Amino acid sequence: MHSGSSPSLESVMRAKSAISRAAKSSRKPVKGGKASAAKPKTGKLPEWNLTDLYSGIDAPEIARDLQQMDANCITFETDYKGKLAEGIARDDGGLWLAEAVRRYEAIDDLAGRLGSYAGLVHAGDSIDPVISKFYGDVSERLTAASLHLLFFALELNRIDDAVIERAMQTPELAHYRPWIEDLRKDKPYQLEDRVEQLFHEKSQSGYAAWNRLFDQTISSLRFKVGTKELAIEPTLNLLQDRAPEKRKAAAQALAKTFKDNERTFALITNTLAKDKEISDRWRGFQDVADSRHLNNRVEREVVDALVGSVRTAYPRLSHRYYSLKAGWFKKKKLAHWDRNAPLPFAATGTIAWPEAQKMVLTAYRGFSADMAAIAERFFTDRWIDAPVRPGKAPGAFSHPTTPSAHPYVLMNYQGKPRDVMTLAHELGHGVHQVLAAKNGALMAPTPLTLAETASVFGEMLTFKRLLSQTKNARQRQALLAGKVEDMINTVVRQIAFYSFERAVHTERKNGELTAERIGQIWLSVQGESLGPAIDIRPGYENFWMYIPHFIHSPFYVYAYAFGDCLVNSLYAVYENASEGFAERYLAMLAAGGTKHYSELLKPFGLDAKDPKFWDGGLSVIAGMIDELESMA
Repeated sequence: MHSGSSPSLESVMRAKSAISRAAKSSRKPVKGGKASAAKPKTGKLPEWNLTDLYSGIDAPEIARDLQQMDANCITFETDYKGKLAEGIARDDGGLWLAEAVRRYEAIDDLAGRLGSYAGLVHAGDSIDPVISKFYGDVSERLTAASLHLLFFALELNRIDDAVIERAMQTPELAHYRPWIEDLRKDKPYQLEDRVEQLFHEKSQSGYAAWNRLFDQTISSLRFKVGTKELAIEPTLNLLQDRAPEKRKAAAQALAKTFKDNERTFALITNTLAKDKEISDRWRGFQDVADSRHLNNRVEREVVDALVGSVRTAYPRLSHRYYSLKAGWFKKKKLAHWDRNAPLPFAATGTIAWPEAQKMVLTAYRGFSADMAAIAERFFTDRWIDAPVRPGKAPGAFSHPTTPSAHPYVLMNYQGKPRDVMTLAHELGHGVHQVLAAKNGALMAPTPLTLAETASVFGEMLTFKRLLSQTKNARQRQALLAGKVEDMINTVVRQIAFYSFERAVHTERKNGELTAERIGQIWLSVQGESLGPAIDIRPGYENFWMYIPHFIHSPFYVYAYAFGDCLVNSLYAVYENASEGFAERYLAMLAAGGTKHYSELLKPFGLDAKDPKFWDGGLSVIAGMIDELESMA
């Protein structure tokens, strides 16, 4: 993920947005009831080894690399600022510019290493003041250093297309063609150099500061469930507890603490929406989500078609499924806190970490030995941080770091079947990031739309493997229902999130929104998407507050639905394919950001611009619900 269309250093933005699904890494012992109680059941959980980046936050190499970064950026500016048009006109202009891009990429890689380390450490413990200071200081240094590089993309984009094209006949510069062509898509939205510099420099005291406030606030919240004071992750986890009274108590605890903090979250939301509106207006974006579409290299009409298809399908997907689920619980309606309740006929017990590892790697190996071999390194080389810890941010992510290093996965493993699917999901990202790294720091990053394809495909492989091995009818029903719930959470829920964001950002143009008004918008989109079988009780109106994507990556969420529907179509091709599908699939991942998604999908005969494309992906979910209805 990188952020917005401002032509700043890719890795600086990437390091900041790593925290968008965030959490952090300290070696503190686990304290508190939930986490320590879960430990024996799940087995010993791995903590990541960040020494592949740096040995610690006080490592002398960090100070050395920050100084090197400063020096490299200043030298780069001295050598090239104001000289690109003249340099490219030389007889060896292509070679000259290729050397400049190579140096720019090397700086980007170093910035990625520094920023990633600071981000990952902060993700492991966002409430430790020493770590927070370290994260803030490194972010400031990177932003300050990269100011010397802002000119490069701006100046490059002022060069005439024909001149650039002629220079790219040189093989050394032709290597960077995908990056240069991608960069030039930002050209209509670029501003004058000093304004770009101001936007970039002010980000530290602007949206980056509000992002950090959100992270620190959400990590420090405590929720009183019975006699225990829990952090957000174990509290959310109770919404999937088998005991109905625990689910209700958790939902009420969430509602109370959110209510107590609603003014802070409303202020953060309003401020960031206004900040984005100012940036969009200056850059000339017409729609509230256009900057995200540009960043994803996806056309607005394709996203609109996806959203329209999903919203039209609500009745035959989520409405129908939740009606079925209410019936399984012998109720007409389910309270909102029972939406993700474990099914009454689902197997009980905790899945230990070694078993989860085996499940995912076996599924990957059944598809491709190469894919499994890459995924296995995350376990053997300690690239995963799995325990729940105080101060560790909720959720899960796979952060690519930088091509000269390797990705790291963060998750909060508590032994649920969903946690196994989360592991499969994040390892899908991880495999993708390892394969794409060979493209270098500038061309390894993949737009979100395709980044989520790799992760959801990893989940689907794991699910299908488990389904094929399940002979018991009741357990098959539970597995199928669990997958449908995950797909509804990935497709229906994320499009509802996108609709919510659109409404908030659009209304914010007319003035601030109170927490109450934001809650009304939330209830409206949730009611539409969940349907009549979910009884939304008081307190749910503030559940928008904890979704980090709204804060860190506005309009990010539709990428999940894009990826899920695309994978449904892709998997259908796989099931009907002759030999060679796995090789084509891994080649698609290895392309990283060097090709547009439409070009990458061609070998599979898929076209996301076809209006019927999304309906095909959604019909896979509907088909699973058909099967569940036939079992009822």
